[in-house]
Amino acid sequence: MIDQVGLEERAATFTKRSIKGASKLAGLKLAVSMMDLTTLEGADTRGKVAHLCAKARQPMPDRFNCPPCAAVCVYPNLVAETKRQLAGSGIKVASVATAFPAGQVPLPIKLDDVRFAVDQGADEIDMVIPRGAFLAGDFRTVAREIRQTLSACGDAHLKVILEVGEIGAYDQVRRASEIAMGEGAHFIKTSTGKIPKAATLPVTLAMLEAIRDHFYDTGIRVGMKPAGGIRTAKESLHYLVMVKETLGDAWLSAERFRFGASSLLTDVTLQIAKATDGGYQSADHFSLS
Repeated sequence: MIDQVGLEERAATFTKRSIKGASKLAGLKLAVSMMDLTTLEGADTRGKVAHLCAKARQPMPDRFNCPPCAAVCVYPNLVAETKRQLAGSGIKVASVATAFPAGQVPLPIKLDDVRFAVDQGADEIDMVIPRGAFLAGDFRTVAREIRQTLSACGDAHLKVILEVGEIGAYDQVRRASEIAMGEGAHFIKTSTGKIPKAATLPVTLAMLEAIRDHFYDTGIRVGMKPAGGIRTAKESLHYLVMVKETLGDAWLSAERFRFGASSLLTDVTLQIAKATDGGYQSADHFSLS
């Protein structure tokens, strides 16, 4: 059983670290390099994808020496265009599949969704677990879907979305994390970003501790992606401190930690500009068309 009070108290301590000067600037740039920029709307167009890919390639003007983002995440039918826009950049193309965000279709359709995205060029697949099965205690079905989705991914990496706001208590989050890692997930991810309850420091800490224990047991490093609700540069630094103190420096890279928070980029770039020039700039100074 997870000690809820203890977990939440420990998570709160990460908000009290003071990071300033060069360390703060380095942390903010690291956060940018870990961001998955996302557009997952019914109104998505090729033009919107092109704009997002341009932002991922160059979040800020050259003089700020800001790194590119880690990935751009889209629905499967926009993967090919995203791949074309990011060619030669090294930025990953991620795709939500398995009937994201609800996942309420039969498994064969979910697997076809994954195969299509991979065939179109996706480097990463973000799947949703069947929350209905999980909440009913049918953990075998959850494990089977993850296992078969991983197989359908081929060489693409698999991020398993738990949707923590629907599966409930920290013990449930821990169990879902263990199932996903046990079936070979490359990353575990908090949320789809489509419901109000998404990433928080305590729930992310519960998942990080599961990753730590999985590493101690197996020697396998699984990545972590908090998604939804992280909007400020200060919050991003809290998460990075938590990752460092829970898992260590080996997780402080885009290979093992991501932020799923497109709105976060604006505040982080504004703070980088302030740290560099000493003053705030308008948010639209860094938006590339």
